[in-house]
Amino acid sequence: MRTPSEADREFWHGRLLAGGFTAIPRWTLDRVPGIAEHEAPIPGEDVATLRRLADELAVPLSSVLLAAHAKVLAALSGEREVSTGYVAVAGRRPLPCRLTTEPGSWRALLLDTHRAESELLSHKDFPVDDLRRELGLAEPSFETVVDLTGGLGVGGDPVLAENTVLSMGTSWHSGRLVLRLRYRTDAIDAGYAGRIADYHLTALALTAADPDAEHGRQSLLSNEELLFQLDRLAGPRRELPDHRMHELFEQRVEAHPDAVAAVHRDRQWTYRELNARANRLGRALLARGLRREGVVAVVMERNLDWMAAVLAIFKAGGVYLPLEPHFPAGRIATALSRAECTLVLTEHGSTTTLDQALDSLPGVRKLSVDAAYSEDHADGNLGVGVAPDQLAYVLFTSGSTGEPKGAMCEHAGMLNHIYAKIADLEVRAGEVIPQTGPQCFDISVWQLVAALLVGGRTLLVDQEVILNVERFVDTVVDCRAGVLQLVPSYLDVVLSYLEQHPRDLPHLHTVSPTGDFLKKELVQRWFAAQPKIKLVNTYGLTETSDDAVHEIMDRVPDAERVPLGRPINNVNVYIVDENMSPVPLGAPGVIVFSGVCVGRGYINDPKRTRLVFMTDPHCPGHRLCRTGDYGRWRPDGKLEFLGRRDNQVKIRGFRVEIGEIENALLRVPGVRDGAVVVTGDADRGKRLVAFYSGWRPLDSAVVRDRLGELLPEYMVPSAFHWREGLPLTANGKIDRRTLTALAGELGIVGDGFQPPSTPTERRLAAVWAAVLGIPQDQIDRRDHFFDRGGTSLSAVTLAITLDHAVSLTDVTRHPILADLAGALDGSSGQGAAESLARTSSSN
Repeated sequence: MRTPSEADREFWHGRLLAGGFTAIPRWTLDRVPGIAEHEAPIPGEDVATLRRLADELAVPLSSVLLAAHAKVLAALSGEREVSTGYVAVAGRRPLPCRLTTEPGSWRALLLDTHRAESELLSHKDFPVDDLRRELGLAEPSFETVVDLTGGLGVGGDPVLAENTVLSMGTSWHSGRLVLRLRYRTDAIDAGYAGRIADYHLTALALTAADPDAEHGRQSLLSNEELLFQLDRLAGPRRELPDHRMHELFEQRVEAHPDAVAAVHRDRQWTYRELNARANRLGRALLARGLRREGVVAVVMERNLDWMAAVLAIFKAGGVYLPLEPHFPAGRIATALSRAECTLVLTEHGSTTTLDQALDSLPGVRKLSVDAAYSEDHADGNLGVGVAPDQLAYVLFTSGSTGEPKGAMCEHAGMLNHIYAKIADLEVRAGEVIPQTGPQCFDISVWQLVAALLVGGRTLLVDQEVILNVERFVDTVVDCRAGVLQLVPSYLDVVLSYLEQHPRDLPHLHTVSPTGDFLKKELVQRWFAAQPKIKLVNTYGLTETSDDAVHEIMDRVPDAERVPLGRPINNVNVYIVDENMSPVPLGAPGVIVFSGVCVGRGYINDPKRTRLVFMTDPHCPGHRLCRTGDYGRWRPDGKLEFLGRRDNQVKIRGFRVEIGEIENALLRVPGVRDGAVVVTGDADRGKRLVAFYSGWRPLDSAVVRDRLGELLPEYMVPSAFHWREGLPLTANGKIDRRTLTALAGELGIVGDGFQPPSTPTERRLAAVWAAVLGIPQDQIDRRDHFFDRGGTSLSAVTLAITLDHAVSLTDVTRHPILADLAGALDGSSGQGAAESLARTSSSN
């Protein structure tokens, strides 16, 4: 039989090792050290009712107050399990107290809290601090404290224990029970302390009003705070012109018909010619029976005819559906079928996989732009009426069920976003805007047409130019580009090149990173190299007409994280809990969009639409779009990104649903079970790694080729690992945490490992390690650059790191480390070897 001391030790041993630290938001713009107090009387009628409830449940009033504190901590932290310090005996140090706020009634919350409090009190005399030292636990267990012993009494200078940010207690004053908060002024300000006190009072009032109500569905926010979040944190209200985007373009055609509108390679079209060609294509579409909101797919490369095709669809009242020519036939067929598309605009040389897709879709007609031009339709404006809430385009994004989702966006949302880009990127009259995004990347839309609304020109940049960073920078400079939008990983590549080869960018005034998390280190490097060129961080979804939040920076931000910024015009952003109720300011929650930016849902997919889109209860007539991201409001009114809430990730700027890749993996013959995880980081790029089980290992090249038939290139994992069985959690699910750790450790070091053997191989392995984020001692001389996680972008980074001792073509032709080293050794002259040696010595 255990002695009391043994039972105490076992209790605290389990509590301390279980961990769980609950932090409250930091909410002050003036971080002045100090300690202040806030008092708030608890209404007498609530106290009387709560006393009766406590008596009914045979619990002390302290349990009621502690339950309210637990509820407040849960709201502030976004966690159901919370930790606080609890003063069990007046004058003693607080003890770690773990509380649960699982869904249920206020009555159930109170009883759960009382059980936890009683259990803690039964072990209160054990020397917990001694056990903490024995276990080597140096970090604090809590930063808030509940002291209901009267330790926060009136009088004297307020004090707080080290590592305590907020303490809560009560005292009787003139016959009234008063809630007393003591807080650090460099963590929260007086206004926020007042809100926290109000949250406690609200929790107590709700408990008193209906102890059997479900506490998870009742908000602690006051009407004043709710209105502040709905109105003061929304984007500015700006009236949009009563014209569609293509009509505003037509006005520009009238104003300066002979100005250059678009450039691609050595070809350029004036506003007059672009408009005429778009009108002729539009009439060709109408002649084939295109009706209002009829979907027209465009399977073309990014060129001038593609631009005319997009404008033609808008002019004719149709819906633009971009599909890249190199997409697998199955993906093209799926998109056409889901969108109920019966007409495809294409061009010679872009129909190989399209033709395969159309073999299974006899009702879909194909029209080449050359054939449409040859029909000699009139080139005047079509004059088709298009409403603001009419669909403009459908973009298919990755879907977790294995089938992509077609996000529907309306003309008003598209135009609102374009105007926000023009305003916040300071797009000037006559500006040159490079169009760099792939057709199916949502940024491609504004990049394609924004210049046309300011009398500027669109510069269509080929992918081969983008992958040659020197040519890309030359293009930006030579073509006098004023603004640029790039994913952070490619911005890093461009910046690395500019750091090694400094040059003036005389016309570039704004660069906008988009599509993925922007690290502060990259911002610091940018402003060190280009202090006069602004950065505009952006955030949004395909479902919200692209970016809906902008952060304009002319210097490195002071905060640890780069903020997402503020909502653009006519957009609301809410941070909500699992019940879609706004959370307290500063608390983490799911980011939700409302306003003109929100699209209609997913085309012909009501089930998945209902999961993401809903009516905005706070703004009649508007839709809500729930993201897959966590965020919080900062004291300066800006949004901060905290991470993904599900299994969506961003790979090279593209949103990827892990589930879609896993479904494709399971369709590979010989694969019994499979899982895909993400490894790497924002510095070197994230990589997809697949694990699978089956009767025997499969040739990775065969698996990769099979997935390449089903998925776009950016969704194909970079590595494949066979296991007899995948690890499982206690409840029988695939243990993704274990697989993620394993993916980071796997260096394919095993039987038959051949380390780099020549000086060039060893030096090259060191550079591979830096670029790919792999330990150097795990690189085999037979390793394939692209199999180890390399991409076209990281190959460009490799070339830059090696000071162009190798080119992208060299890496593509010689992806095996030993072969690439041999090519370097065999290159004419000593330049390559010397460059490699310099690079190796600098690492």
